[in-house]
Formats: sequence, C-alpha cells, structure tokens
Amino acid sequence: MPPRRRSASGYRGVRQRPNGGFYAEIRSGDLRLSLGTYDTAHEAARAFDAAAWRLGRPRLQMNFPDVRTLQQALDLAPPPRLNSAQDRTEHTALQRRLLIAQEDERVMAEWRRRHPEDVAYEQEYWERRREEDTRRRREERLDRRRRKALACAQADLVNADGRSFFTEEDERWFDIWLSTSDDTDDDGGADDWSD
Repeated sequence: MPPRRRSASGYRGVRQRPNGGFYAEIRSGDLRLSLGTYDTAHEAARAFDAAAWRLGRPRLQMNFPDVRTLQQALDLAPPPRLNSAQDRTEHTALQRRLLIAQEDERVMAEWRRRHPEDVAYEQEYWERRREEDTRRRREERLDRRRRKALACAQADLVNADGRSFFTEEDERWFDIWLSTSDDTDDDGGADDWSD
C-alpha cells in the first residue's frame, strides 16, 4: 500500500481548521482517534507523534523521525489542554447564542415566505428613507454653500474697505470655514446614517 499523502499543513495526521487552529487525529482502518485542536501545526504534529509512539506505529509513519523513543515524543508533545468550568460555560453560552441566531433566521425566512406584502412594504420604506436622506443631505449641502458664499462676500466687502451688515461678534463669520465639498456620494453613501 502506498504511503498516505501529507495534508496541506505539511504534517501527517494534521489538518487546518477554518478558524485557524490545527486538528490532529490518527486513523487506522475504521478507527479514528481524535487528538484535539492546537494553536500551531507543529504542536499538533508533536501530539500525533506521541500518540503514534503509544500505538506502536513505525517511525516511518511519524512526522519527526529524529525522535527515537516514546519518552522523547512525550517530552516534546504539548501538554493536554484542560477544559475549565469557565471554558465549558463560555462554550455553552456560544452554543446557545448560535441556536438562537439559527432559530431567528428560520423564523424570519418563514415570515418572509408567509407575508410577501410586508417584505415589499419594508423594502419600499427603506427606499423612501434613503431618498429622503439623500434629499436632506443635498439641501443641507446647498444651505452650507449659501451661508459660506454670504460670509465670503461679506469678508471680501470688508477687505475692500466696505462695511458689512455682520457685526464683529456675529457667528455667521464662522461660516467662512464651512466645508462644502461633496464628501458623500449621493447614491453610494445613502446607507450612512451617521450624519
């Protein structure tokens, strides 16, 4: 029988999980012995070798052929992970939140299927809201431009030895510093509710 191909992790019996961890297991026919999840592929490979030594596997089937005894393999293997009560509590809470989220998605899908008119109304509502926000932002931008233009015209008048109808303490002088740039796109930025 040809030797088994090594996994993408580069080690025999070690697979990378989607969350970035590394999972180690030993397979022998129908038997699958899970060795747990580790932070690095190297740790998982060391755990694999220690278990392979315990099971009496030949050294050719190990990840680190320089390890010559079971005791060396055990010394190099990472310590087993201990699951504390806090770990179990956090895992239970995460599982509960996942179940609640899945049930919410199922209920919402069922509601959308049963009430298409409400879905259409909600989509129309948000479209109207986006249009109103775009209109409001355009009006505010136009108002800022008018106020800035007035303040700049008054400043030009004063600089040309004229008289302004603004008093010295008039807060409208600060309108000179207003930003009138179009820093929000009317179509793409319509979902930005931070204004």
